[in-house]
Amino acid sequence: MNDPLRILVVDDEAIVGKRLKPILEKSGYQVDVCESGTLALERLSEKTFDIVVTDVRMDDVDGMQVLARVLATSPSTKVIIITGYATVELAREALTKGAFDFIAKPFKPDDLRGVISKAVAQLEAESVSTVD
Repeated sequence: MNDPLRILVVDDEAIVGKRLKPILEKSGYQVDVCESGTLALERLSEKTFDIVVTDVRMDDVDGMQVLARVLATSPSTKVIIITGYATVELAREALTKGAFDFIAKPFKPDDLRGVISKAVAQLEAESVSTVD
């Protein structure tokens, strides 16, 4: 893959997007940020992303709805759920519904980078297997 991977960060706390965007761009990714689930659904209808990082709890459209939309329209996209309300039940539900991984807030940038690296490795492995 020569083009930079496209990542969408969805979180209704503006500070999360402001902090993550430069960190991820420094790692070579193209990053879009949406501050609501509704905006994320609009962006997802206009553009395909390789990875979506979404908060679970948002006022309008929650992370599970974002997850469902991504998987319905772009099944190869990896969805990473982030939440300040981490419970085993929520993590299990997200993973059962098709999330790639789950990270509890607060997390360190390296934690997210590590999960994104795993997602990238899986995307690359999948693209190689579809070429054969």
